[in-house]
Amino acid sequence: MTTLDRRLHAFRDDLADIRLSGQVEARDYVEGQPARIVAPVADLLRQPTLEAGMDTQILHGEDVRVFDQADGFAWIQAADGYVGYVQAEALAPVLVEPTHVVTAPRTFVYPGPDLRFPRRRSLSIGSLVHITGEAETRGTGYSLLENGEALITKHLQPLPYAVLDYVDVAESLINTPYLWGGSSGFGIDCSGIVQLSMRMAGLYALRDTDMQASTIGEGVQPGPDMALLKRGDLVFWKGHVAIVTGPDEIIHASGHTMCVTRESLSAAVERIGYLYGGPTGFRRPMQGVAGL
Repeated sequence: MTTLDRRLHAFRDDLADIRLSGQVEARDYVEGQPARIVAPVADLLRQPTLEAGMDTQILHGEDVRVFDQADGFAWIQAADGYVGYVQAEALAPVLVEPTHVVTAPRTFVYPGPDLRFPRRRSLSIGSLVHITGEAETRGTGYSLLENGEALITKHLQPLPYAVLDYVDVAESLINTPYLWGGSSGFGIDCSGIVQLSMRMAGLYALRDTDMQASTIGEGVQPGPDMALLKRGDLVFWKGHVAIVTGPDEIIHASGHTMCVTRESLSAAVERIGYLYGGPTGFRRPMQGVAGL
């Protein structure tokens, strides 16, 4: 049988994605059923327990494939291919197509079109929603969900949508708290900010640093003192990644500062190298991919 990455392929000893029949051994094979994330953010866990490690997160409005449900958890595969467990209450049937994407780092959902109402929940940049109407209260524009709840219109963009420079998105997340496995505007890690920022620019990226280091764009030579690197290039270390924003400057979700931060690239190389060694590679993302 073929050796497959369990992070990106749904198979267990007892159950596997039917598309993997003949590639992996399992007692049964099933076809994944479509569902949608309706929680503000769903933690994707390694095991069906809240005490399990979190590998990544899935944002509100994203579609997934469900292979199994038991004891309050669903075994799923996300749109980026990542496989794991989410709480079943985070899922709902796919009934309508999203019309808009959240473009502010974070936004609130109100019970109606008035910012003075107490917020009901918060959504991250990249979340997808279905807008059915508009309203205005005291000069502020609101976009309405089917149930009458409202979001600030300026915090949304209609689909399809893509920013021109994914680095702009990363820079909008400055000071977002560092969260291992985080993939949202509420908390994010180094590969999470790369994936989320690129997604907002219509660029596809896998989730983990080892995946990104071997699949994003093409490898580049940094040149003496890394002077040949351009804005948007990626610098990889073992288990870490940063985005080049300008000459000798990076932005990354840093466990050192515990937030998304700017830093001198040369200073980061020296600081990180002391404990983990120097950069392991440099890559330049490809542009021109269709938007969200």
